[in-house]
Amino acid sequence: MSPDIHLAQRPEADELLGRSPLAALVGMLLDQQVPMEWAFSGPYTIAQRMGGDDLDAGRIAAYDPEAFAEVLKEKPAVHRYPGNMAKRVQALCRYLVDEYDGDAAAVWHGAANGAELLARLQALPGFGEQKARIFLALLGKQYGVRPAGWRQAAGPYGEQGSYRSAADITGPESLAKVRAHKQEMKQATKTAKSR
Repeated sequence: MSPDIHLAQRPEADELLGRSPLAALVGMLLDQQVPMEWAFSGPYTIAQRMGGDDLDAGRIAAYDPEAFAEVLKEKPAVHRYPGNMAKRVQALCRYLVDEYDGDAAAVWHGAANGAELLARLQALPGFGEQKARIFLALLGKQYGVRPAGWRQAAGPYGEQGSYRSAADITGPESLAKVRAHKQEMKQATKTAKSR
């Protein structure tokens, strides 16, 4: 059974995120410099524009780069920076093909513990430490992927009852709480810099 995901706040996009490990990874990759629901709607939009109902790492990796960029640039664009993100999505898919035979779920299946899973996520193109920790928390909190020590490896994003990131979004109310937390963090950073 697929998890009940509400990251995109669009039923058809969330359904894809719930059943497609690659869609979840691509959504997380796109989650920067755009609203979270826009980022997590991206995988569904890409799949639709490529004529399917799911993403295929091998197909995306082999796609002509200029043509794939056009898939993301088509209005409405998948991201604020569609050309750059097209390159990142293809790099991620090439890595998955090379390292995991195109199976995104293989990134977390068989991870002995949270630290190993974090290392695997950090090795993905476009996944720095923070993005890897957030995705690890998302896997644990919403996808039931919970190797020993996953909360510790996810850092503060793994805390139960927190509203820090995409890992904590289960509907409109929690999305508002995550947004409020992010605004507080931005304000605290601005205040600290102005001192």
